[in-house]
Amino acid sequence: MEPLQARVAEVFRLEYARVVSSVARIVRDLDAAEEIVQEAFALALEHWPKSGVPARPGAWLLTTARRRALDRLRRARRAGARAESLAHEIELGAADEGPDVSDAATIPDDRLRLIFTCCHPALSADGRVALTLRLVGGLTTPEIARAFLVPEPTIAQRLVRAKRTIRDREIPYEVPEAGSLGERLPAVLAVIYLVFNEGYAAHTGEALVRDDLCTEAIRLGGMLAGLMPGEPEVLGLLALMELQASRAAARTDAHGDLVLLADQDRTRWDRGRIERGLACLERGALLEHAGPYQLQAAIAACHARAVSWSQTDWPRIVALYDKLLHLAPSPVVALNRAAAIGMAYGAEVGLAALDALDADALKGYHLLPSARGDFLRRLERWREAAACYREALRMVENASERRFLSARLAECEGKQ
Repeated sequence: MEPLQARVAEVFRLEYARVVSSVARIVRDLDAAEEIVQEAFALALEHWPKSGVPARPGAWLLTTARRRALDRLRRARRAGARAESLAHEIELGAADEGPDVSDAATIPDDRLRLIFTCCHPALSADGRVALTLRLVGGLTTPEIARAFLVPEPTIAQRLVRAKRTIRDREIPYEVPEAGSLGERLPAVLAVIYLVFNEGYAAHTGEALVRDDLCTEAIRLGGMLAGLMPGEPEVLGLLALMELQASRAAARTDAHGDLVLLADQDRTRWDRGRIERGLACLERGALLEHAGPYQLQAAIAACHARAVSWSQTDWPRIVALYDKLLHLAPSPVVALNRAAAIGMAYGAEVGLAALDALDADALKGYHLLPSARGDFLRRLERWREAAACYREALRMVENASERRFLSARLAECEGKQ
């Protein structure tokens, strides 16, 4: 990829959500908003080679996209648009000539409107999450498919159906009234956390951690916490993301290679994020009444409070996973619980817990054979461990994780 195209691709990843959300407020049609934003990026590829990349490329794209959106509304007026559309244009018309549209104070509200529009209860649960990941998180269809562990065509169909539902039912582009927030909250929280997870452990590319997505998810979580300051699960999610993000710098070495939690330099952990995360957790409800995100945050807090790997309270973590599995059962939670059991009670016990899992539910999920390989390696069952690492390598695409698994495989093969 040429340098300019690479720069535009980078800006696309960073700015897509904010530009789409701003344009969607004008045109009130998600397909049209995405089309206009694509046009703006195409114009960037046309103009930037001549004029150079602007100092604030996001502001350039936002201004360009908004002007094209207003032009589209004016063409609709000439074609006989409805009266409410014309009134909407009049209301927005000054924005094109007014203050710099890159003003950060105007952006978060647009994103929040977009989140709640995408998470409207008229949409299916899967459709809400997929659509918001696409429009707000800026994830591609393949990235969303990997997050859901489902085929790409399935995600593409969900996106089409979700957009059609919003259009056909004329779902308003707005933050709902306080009384309606609760029914949309679970999908909103799921969306934000999936965006964070894609940033914290990127499925593809060279980098293990994508700071842009982590930052975006935490920003959205903070916005939601400001909107719903008394909701324990919002605080739980924000706490969880802050605590996990605190370890981001220590998760890779100078060469970008994966560093396991057991081997991380804890002096590189971000103490500010840890303090903010623990404060959010403490503001939430008591753990006896905790929801899934509070429980996950409590697990992350066990790691944050441990001064070393050997002093981690693994029995406490297993107990928290027991509660989480009861409250929100899923194959991934069951896998994490089994791994924690192995840390608390030994590799043999952990291996037995892994073998008891429903392997079909985790088909294609590389962390299952990777976890089995780790326990088998610790038990010096080298041949079996090597087979597990080969299986994991067939599933993983991230370059950093591939290098880690390859090194583990080489170690096991060398001991046979």
